[in-house]
Amino acid sequence: MRRSRGLVCECLGASACPDGAANGTCVTQPGSYCFVSVEEVLDDNGLVVLDRTAGCMPPDESGLMQCKSSQVPHQHPKVIECCNESDLCNRRLQPQLAEPPPDVTETPGLHGGGGGAAALLVAAALCVALLAALAGFLLLCRRRRRAHKRPPSPPAPLPPDVSSGSGSGLPLLVQRTVAKQIQMVESIGKGRYGEVWLARWRGERVAVKVFFTTEEASWFRETEIYQTVLMRHENILGFIAADIKGTGSWTQMLLITDYHENGSLHDYLQTVVLDNHSLMTMAYSIVSGLAHLHMDIFGTKGKPAIAHRDIKSKNILVKRNGQCAIADFGLAVRYVAERNEVDIAPNTRVGTRRYMAPEVLDEKLDVSNFEAFKMADMYSLGLVLWEMCRRCATGDKAQDVEPYALPYAGLVPPDPSFEHMHALVVRGGARPALAARWRAAAAPAALAALLPECWHADPRVRLTALRVKKTLARYHADTAVKML
Repeated sequence: MRRSRGLVCECLGASACPDGAANGTCVTQPGSYCFVSVEEVLDDNGLVVLDRTAGCMPPDESGLMQCKSSQVPHQHPKVIECCNESDLCNRRLQPQLAEPPPDVTETPGLHGGGGGAAALLVAAALCVALLAALAGFLLLCRRRRRAHKRPPSPPAPLPPDVSSGSGSGLPLLVQRTVAKQIQMVESIGKGRYGEVWLARWRGERVAVKVFFTTEEASWFRETEIYQTVLMRHENILGFIAADIKGTGSWTQMLLITDYHENGSLHDYLQTVVLDNHSLMTMAYSIVSGLAHLHMDIFGTKGKPAIAHRDIKSKNILVKRNGQCAIADFGLAVRYVAERNEVDIAPNTRVGTRRYMAPEVLDEKLDVSNFEAFKMADMYSLGLVLWEMCRRCATGDKAQDVEPYALPYAGLVPPDPSFEHMHALVVRGGARPALAARWRAAAAPAALAALLPECWHADPRVRLTALRVKKTLARYHADTAVKML
């Protein structure tokens, strides 16, 4: 049961007691833990001794992260135990270091006898390892000669002006180097998965998404999707690197991507009024990115079809050139054509209820049919296009636009439940209203004609992303010519 007040904990060690106070007690923040840690350290004489520390867990570090830090390899053996059932509960904790394997050679100097024999064993083991490595190297060279293949050349160093592409990112070994070179600047966003930071890498601005420890599945899935072969596309957020950083007491799961200063489409539409050209440029770029995701490319190194499952204006970024890029693939699913199966990650997160398709709200989506996931994406896309049409000026005055609003705003609470959305969208059959003024301009009129077929109640009736892209291509070309 969660306590409404902080715990009183025994504190032991100068670094564990608050403000360097003498050994005694400390008080935690509500919901925090008491802890005891034991670590092997070297004393002034160079001998290995056990250092015991006790105290209160810092309020900005979660118990899940701290109390499981023993599972992370440490430079020096260390173990930690936590409790939160009563005051001074850490007095009874007696964490024990794991026993070393019985065949570990003892370090000379720590024990008196057997020094010469230990040295001989170490020397013999090194000789055997060198011989095995040499034999493996010779065998590898022989196989390469038989296959008439040249040995791979070492990776070339990155030039100073390297830039990330979209999709595949940098080589995996280089990604860890990138993560160590990142300099965090400021927090620019926070969501249910974690926090987004503006950072610098080699003098250039990048975005770093730092995931909560409870969102490991989302970090793993998003990293996996970004590293899919042939994922590269100008309308998909550019992926640079992913890494897990930890010091033993905390862990950070990082996802490093291109930075777009205009922010999300959700934030952009609240302050910017679109014209016909900018509306069509944005809409066409979003549909192009989604069509690339939904498309499977066959070949030796083909790309599987991918469904996003969380299309919304907050997951679409606005680029400097007026186009958009789709982001956040923590819920994405892939279709494995060779096995005819849908690859669904074990993730407890669900999509955004406001943008959920009727079949998802009604729990009738066939998870074994990949086309069903694609059609659910198209419903969500229709709502995003509706948000954009509201912010497009159709008259001579820029004021002739509706204020920004989320889909179904005013009909459901700000954070609607499944029951709210099910009653409105499934049982009531409601859809966002199409303004009459949109028919006065080409771009919003073209989009408005597509919306009913994007968010149709029957998924089989909905248009595909490729069909919408082809329909918008003509209007996109017309508005581009007029701007010239």
